[in-house]
Amino acid sequence: MFGKLAHLAFECDRALLISMCLAGIKRSTGLSPALSRLSNKDLRQLASTFLETGEWAMDFAIVVLGRSSAFERRR
Repeated sequence: MFGKLAHLAFECDRALLISMCLAGIKRSTGLSPALSRLSNKDLRQLASTFLETGEWAMDFAIVVLGRSSAFERRR
């Protein structure tokens, strides 16, 4: 039971990291997946939610790291 739960948590972490990578690519290059090419409305909504979760996690990480003394902003 615990092993299956740990495996599920690992898979969720991996999905979140992929979503955050896609959010970073979108922010730095403007490129994002073409969700309009998905014919299934439910799948399109699921993909949109997946990408929005990555955006939220990226924003959260930036706020947390911005408050840390271990990181500094360079422009």
